[in-house]
Parts: sequence; C-alpha cells; structure tokens
Amino acid sequence: MIKSYLKTAWRFLLKNKTFSFINIFGLAMGTLCCLYILLYVQEQYNYDKHHKQVDNIYRITTDLELTGDKHHSSTSSPPITPAMKNDFAEVQQFTRVVPTDGFGAKQHLLRYKEKSFYEHDAAYVDSTFFDMFNYHFVGGNASKVLTEPYSLVLFKPVADKLFGTEDPIGKMISIDNSFGKHDFKVTGVIDESLGKTHIHANMFMAMNSGGLGGFVRQNTTWAGNNFLFAYIKLKPGASAAALEKKLPDLLNKYGAQQLKEIGMKKVLHLQPVTTIHTTPGFEHEFTKTLDPSFLYILILIAVMIQVIACINFMNLSTARASKRAKEVGVRKVIGAGQSDLIRQFLGESFLLALIGVAIALPLLILLMPYLNQITHSDIQLSFFTNYRLWIMLLSLVVVTGLVAGSYPAFYLSAFKAVKVMKGNFNNHISAGGIRKSLVVVQFVLSIVLVTGIIVIYSQLNYIKNKDLGFDQSQKLIFNFYTSTTQRQMPAFTNDLKQLAGVKAVSNADNYLGQFVPHDHGVYLAGGNMATAIDAQNINVDENFVKANGIKVISGRDLRQHDSTRVLINETLAKRLGLNPQTAPGTRLYTKYEPNPVTFVEVAGVMKDFNYNSLHSEVNPFMLVYDGQQDELNTIIVSTDSKNYKGLLSKMEAVWHKDIPDAPFEYSFLDSEVQKQYESEITLSQIINSFTLIAILISCLGLFGLAAFSAEQRSKEIGIRKVLGASVSGIVALLSKDFLKLVMVSIVIATPFAWWAASKWLQAFVYRINISWWMFALAGVLAIVIALVTVSFQAIKAALMNPVKSLKTE
Repeated sequence: MIKSYLKTAWRFLLKNKTFSFINIFGLAMGTLCCLYILLYVQEQYNYDKHHKQVDNIYRITTDLELTGDKHHSSTSSPPITPAMKNDFAEVQQFTRVVPTDGFGAKQHLLRYKEKSFYEHDAAYVDSTFFDMFNYHFVGGNASKVLTEPYSLVLFKPVADKLFGTEDPIGKMISIDNSFGKHDFKVTGVIDESLGKTHIHANMFMAMNSGGLGGFVRQNTTWAGNNFLFAYIKLKPGASAAALEKKLPDLLNKYGAQQLKEIGMKKVLHLQPVTTIHTTPGFEHEFTKTLDPSFLYILILIAVMIQVIACINFMNLSTARASKRAKEVGVRKVIGAGQSDLIRQFLGESFLLALIGVAIALPLLILLMPYLNQITHSDIQLSFFTNYRLWIMLLSLVVVTGLVAGSYPAFYLSAFKAVKVMKGNFNNHISAGGIRKSLVVVQFVLSIVLVTGIIVIYSQLNYIKNKDLGFDQSQKLIFNFYTSTTQRQMPAFTNDLKQLAGVKAVSNADNYLGQFVPHDHGVYLAGGNMATAIDAQNINVDENFVKANGIKVISGRDLRQHDSTRVLINETLAKRLGLNPQTAPGTRLYTKYEPNPVTFVEVAGVMKDFNYNSLHSEVNPFMLVYDGQQDELNTIIVSTDSKNYKGLLSKMEAVWHKDIPDAPFEYSFLDSEVQKQYESEITLSQIINSFTLIAILISCLGLFGLAAFSAEQRSKEIGIRKVLGASVSGIVALLSKDFLKLVMVSIVIATPFAWWAASKWLQAFVYRINISWWMFALAGVLAIVIALVTVSFQAIKAALMNPVKSLKTE
C-alpha cells in the first residue's frame, strides 16, 4: 500500500512538472530561511549555557540614583563580591572582570621577537575566573593560568597570529598600552569551541599584575567606582532570591557613610548569567547584547515565509484537484476508505517537505557565508554533534507536511466516488473561496514585510541625515594606544596642523558617538553631593569644539590654560536651574572622598547635541579642559580636502616620521557614529533578504494559480476571441480577479504593519513619523508584483489560437 502511494505520488510529481517545481522550490526556500533563522536564534539563546553549574552563577548588577538621575548598570564596585564571599556562607566563589577599553587602553601593541601588531578586547580578571567560567584550553592548566603576576591567557587566533606553529605556553611577550609597557608570560591558550559567552576577550590578564589590576585589588569604594563586572557562584541548593534580600544590609554595613556623603541610592541585584546576552537595557555591557524582540521578529519572519510556501502547496493542490478526482473515485470503488486517502495525501505532502529539506540543506551550506555576513554571526552546520539540528529538520518536515497537506488531504479524500466517476465533481472541487483567502493571507504577509523594509530604511536614513548638533563629516580619528605613541602625539599633532586641507586638530580622551565612561556629580554654591547633577564628560583640549563643529550659544570656547573651566550643554544648565544665556561664569562644585571639594567655572554653554546614539535622549554633559593633556589619547582631525587619497598619503608619511614603531591606523567619525546602529542595520539586511524570498515564493504561487485559471477558462477565452475580444481585454479579464485579492490584502495588512512599525520605532527617542505614503508604496509594489506575475500567463493565454481550445466542441 505504501509503495503504491509513493509510486502514485512520484508519477503525479513527474507528470505535473510546473506544479511540482513551484511546490518543491517554495518549500525548499522557506525551509532554508526557517532553518537558518532557528539556528541563529538557538545560538543567541545558548550563550553561557555551557559553563558548569551555570544555574548557580550570577552577575552583580547595580541600580543607582543620584539627584533624580537613575542608572541601570551591569557593573558594580570592586569590594562588593569579596565582601559577599566573606560574609555569606552560600557564596562559593567570586570573580571580577575589568575590560581595559573604558580606561583608555582600547588597543594593545603585542611584541614577540620580530613580530608586533595591535590587538583589542583585553580584560584584567581574578585568578578564579577560569574556575567559574569554562573555556576550552588548547594549552595550559585552567586552575593555575592566572595565579602568577603578569600571567596571560590568549584567545587562539591571537596566539596563532603571534606565535605561528610555535608552542606559546611559557613564552614572554611585551604588551604596550596606555598603562605602560610590561612583559607578560603566556600561561594558557583558549578557544570558544565549548560554546559562546558574553565575556569574550582576546586577552585575559591576571588581576595581580599591578596598574589597573592593582587599583581594583586595593579599592575600597562602595558608592562610586562602579566600573567592573562582578560574578558569584552559589553553593548547590542556595537561593539567589534569599541572598539578594541580604544585599541592602551588606551595603549599609560597609558603604552607608560613603553613599550618604554623595547622596546616592544604590540597590544590588543578582542576574543569572544565562540571561545576560538576551537582556538589553543595562549600561556598560561587556559585549553587545541582543534584544529578544529582535529574535521574535526573526522567528516571525521565518514562520511567515514557511506559511507562504505552505499556502502555495494548498492552493495548487486544491486547484489541480480535478486531475486527481478520478483517481480518488477509483480508489474508493476498490475499497479505500477516507482515512486511507488522507494518509496517502498527507504522505505526499511529507514527501514534498522532505524533498524540500533535502534541497534546502546543500543550498544552506552554500549560502551560509552570505547569511552569516548578513547577521554578523559564524553559525556552522554540525550534523554529527548538534542533535538539535536533526530535531529542527524533523520538526520542519512534520510541521510543514501537516500544515501544507492537511487541507488538500481532507478536501480530496471527501470526493463522492459515484459522482466523480460520472464526471460530476465540479461542486466538490471549486474551493475558490478558500484559495482566494489563502492568496490574501500570502499577500498580507508580503505587504507587512515590505512595509517593514520601508519603515526601517526610512528610520536609518533619518539617523544618517539627522543634524546631531555636531559636524561628523570629513573627520578623521587617530587613536594612540600605547604609552610610547602617546608621548609622540604632540609632534604628530603639530605636523598635522601644517598640512594643506586640515582645518583643525584636537586632542581628547574620547570622540563623539562613543560610550562616555566618565561622569561627575556637580552642584552649585550652597549645595552638596546629595543635590548634585550627574554629568557625563570628555577631557579635551582647546580645539575640540572647533574640530567637531559644536555650537557655543553663550559665553566662550575653551582656551589654553583653562584648567578650571568647562563647557556645559543646555540640558545640564537647565538641570542645575541655570539660564543657559547667563550660566557662563558660574562655579560648579564636586566632592568625592577622600578628595576635598573642588570647583570649575562654566566658560560657556553648548547647544545640545547627540553625543550618544538616538536611542537615548541628551543627558547632562560637559567638556573638561585637560591642561596636562597626558590622558588625551585621541586625535580628531577636521578636513576640507577634496583629495582624500592624497591627504591620507601625506598623513601616513608624517605618521611614519613621528611614530615609526606603530602601524598607521585611522577611522572616519561618521562611520564610527553609524556603528551605534549595527542591530538596526543587521535587521534591515535580514528583512531585505528574506522579504525578497517571501515575495518570490508568493509570485511562484500566484504564477501557478494564474496558469490554472487560464487553463480552466481556455474555451471561454477562445469564444471571446472569436467574438472579437482584444488581447488587452482578455488580459484585463484574467488579471482583475487577482488584483482584487491584492487590494483586499492591502486593506488587511495596513493596520498590522502600522502596529509593528510603531512598536519597533519605540526603541528610539528620536524617530520618524509613520506616514501614509509608506503603506501606499508597499501596496503599489504589491500590485505591480502581482500584475507582472499574472500578466505573463494572461498574455500567454490571450495569444493562443482559439481554434486549438475550441476544436473539441
């Protein structure tokens, strides 16, 4: 029986090649998209799940409130976790991680023998780090790698780059960064083959190595200095909720006085490590997190594409029912029951789904590099080690087979044997209303996706062209990562000023569009830290405002030797209760224990500008003049040259003259600003690619239905042509029914698309207004696509010789 079913199904597929191609290709493309998206979502939710006893590992997060400013931070103060280990028996172990980026060491110059290069993403960690977190050690002993001062664990690609085929364990390398130049001993080499983690670094340096690590180990500040990532592991059976309730008493025991002095409210929380990667909203994350809504959108896209492919199968199967009506009648006459026929037709749909998967897999392997490039991922197909992959494949076959085949199976098996054997089956196989409804569903989904493309593109275009309040065009950024190159900065700065095409050159400790790590609480005379306003700040020289095109609306710009003067933005002036026009000359005070009260004078007020991304509003902000300029490790160059290639060539020559031992590296400010929107750009690329596939699948289905419609009405078309109907009239006749369905789809899709777009745009403080033309454009595109698809078959039918269609009458 099964053999008979398979043979019949195979013969039907071969006999109806167009029908078979549309179904198999649609299911294959849908399965390809669906499978890749499921693999991507699985990878994102699997971050950190490979660590041993991971359910007992938590990160300490901090909620801060200072004079009304609230901060939801993923970091905490250095002494907190050691005190937890000491005071609470349920805490088995702790470890702390300090990325060097936030302290000016964004790049590190590594040297071994004659080989040297810059490397990024480094962190100081406690010796207990690899006891708590599991990485695959290619070389070295996990329990001992960070016990000695100036010991170092390298990520395998970095070790390969530095040592080649030589064994790195025990070798001494030189690391030069903004903290100075030191020799480190390589004690371990790791990779991420066990699984991905939110704590990704190319270098892990022992915390007991002096410098920044020494500062952490000696730090006793409980209120401020919330700059490191702290983790604890609880003993088996310990309750995280119960421990979290004890944390206010811990803060009160050790930090009450410090918190009172600066007027800060502080609450500590325990966050499960497995939730970190998919929990956005924290300040100061170690690596970029992913919003779950982004993953939900991807899953929704995957479902939509697969549903569109399944609809093709349902529509074409019911449309071609007349071809199989007599087969059903014969089978019923010789004893087949309805349940037998249902199993037969479901089996055929499972067979098609299986063929679709068989075609999708090699295509997925072929397209994997392209898809990974779109999603900025590195997903690999592991057929022998990833059992979840086989579960996904089996689930796709089963679900697709059931969804695509259920309606045709029940529909075809319900034919009455006597009537279909007599040729009277028209009433049974019309199903026109069902097919029209499914076409509407297809185009509703396609229109929603197209509208998504339009809205996302419009928002990204708005971001790209919005006046941020500073000039980001024609700006070059040079970063100086080592103590040696920082000493050579003044010479390079002076030489740059002499080049034609250079308008201004400024030194700073950061550039706009980047995370601002520094903040200070400031208050007016008569106030105290309890009433202070927390203001982010960048240390700059006297040329920063000019180089970045910032507008000073009152007072004056910074000048040389302005060691006690600052520029503040309008927001900070208003938060302090000052009139921005009269604020210049006002003294601002600050005090952090054990330092005495200090003050700065407002030199001028800047017009508010978006120094951070458009996801957040403008906060209180200052530019602080750094008279010593020993911490300014960035040069911003404003140019007006039309010959960038020539200008960069001259800059490179000056670089090699002034800084001969470091590679020439630079970036463009506008490109750095756009990097803040990587998630949105990625989403745009994903929706663009998968929407094209969804539209292609929909067009194939519509093409098949148009061909069926033309075939069913061939005699009607012949009669109309004999009676004088024109080709255009016949094309319009065959097209109008499908265009009506598209118009209905537009009406249904518009409110869904508006709701989805509104939800997505809420992530931006600064955003576009949703306009009617976005939905109109999506609708027009849908009409054009449908018209082009249907017209091909309509024109073909209209051009046929009527004699051929009428000769049997």
